[in-house]
Amino acid sequence: MDENKKIKIAVVEQRAGGGMIHYAYQLCTALSKEGAEVTLVTSVHYELDNLPHNFKVNKLMRLWSQIDTLVYTSPRATLGKLYRKLFWNVRRIFRALQLIREWVRLTKYLLQFQPDVVQIGGLETIVETLFLLYWRYKGLVVSQICHEFEERDAGNNLIVQLNNQLYESLYKSLPVIFVHGEVNKAKFLSIFDTPPERVHSIELGNQQIFQSVSNVKELKKNLEVKYNLNSGSKVILFFGNLTPSKGVPELIEAFQYVYKGNPNAKLVIAGMPSKYVNMNDFINLANDLNFGESVIFDTRYIPMEEIEPMMELAEVAVFPYRTISQSAALQVAYAFGKPVVATNTGGFVESVEDGKSGFLVPVESPKDLAEAILRILNNASLAKEMGAYAKHLSETRFAWGPIARKILSVYYAL
Repeated sequence: MDENKKIKIAVVEQRAGGGMIHYAYQLCTALSKEGAEVTLVTSVHYELDNLPHNFKVNKLMRLWSQIDTLVYTSPRATLGKLYRKLFWNVRRIFRALQLIREWVRLTKYLLQFQPDVVQIGGLETIVETLFLLYWRYKGLVVSQICHEFEERDAGNNLIVQLNNQLYESLYKSLPVIFVHGEVNKAKFLSIFDTPPERVHSIELGNQQIFQSVSNVKELKKNLEVKYNLNSGSKVILFFGNLTPSKGVPELIEAFQYVYKGNPNAKLVIAGMPSKYVNMNDFINLANDLNFGESVIFDTRYIPMEEIEPMMELAEVAVFPYRTISQSAALQVAYAFGKPVVATNTGGFVESVEDGKSGFLVPVESPKDLAEAILRILNNASLAKEMGAYAKHLSETRFAWGPIARKILSVYYAL
């Protein structure tokens, strides 16, 4: 591509609420600052309208809201379970048809718009993968930022296997693929038969987007009341969607050791459960360990304005994941200067500087997890030092400017 020409990029992110759209917004902002002509194509439920924009937004896709509490109820009665299964199957059919309709509209738009690059984030269904293959057939230059490239929670059923085969075909055809960090790049190349020169490593990018709340003191007080906290409470925060791969049972088990080492400890688990999680299992585990009042579950979609006060409550943020590529929630903790405890898996081994921004512990090891949490919880000066370094990383290593410049340099080299 001609570097003297202003590059035209269409960033497609159909998920208009939550971490994926927060990432897309910040990346679009950075790309635009670096001189690109950027259009974010998303759905009608776009949740960031109130933020300043230096790029165009096209709310083209008429899809369902990502914030869907019906998904996360767990009926106990047999009749309720049968109704839920029937409801799920019927809705799945309607949503599949809706998805196809909207991706047809998206395809028509992109073929008419003719951007220099179509950049897409995560893929969730076979439908999306098939459309991307069609875009390549029609001559569109398509790149993907692979936030995740392994199925972690749905098992290994026939649909997952078919999707993996389609991914293999797709990744062979894409001229540019971005992954977060060298560890993930090596893992990606070990899974997919893709030319290595097409796969590029970039940092995940910080989450400074949340630092704009004016009534933080009031919101913080509301959360203290909601969580039944007092002035002596030491909050351990798990923040993010609840999925089987995120190790919540190990965290609850670790809390029994934490509580013995610091009776003021409170564990707050905040985030919406996925359809693969039964919240009753987590609640029962906490109750069985006799920590019902000290383990607080907040299973809402946490609104943006509550992120800052929630982070201010926390002494330490924890990420006990069994497997992961990278975590935007960890970047949120860094942005607010919070030390972290994470498992030594996936991209965590690069993004967490062990002993400096937090601690890394073995996967599925509640005792090691508890020991690391207590080292921070019981040492205020260490927590402050680690938190300051985490914030420094957020503002330097994970700044968006270098990320945008690297992405553009790859595009201009095409």
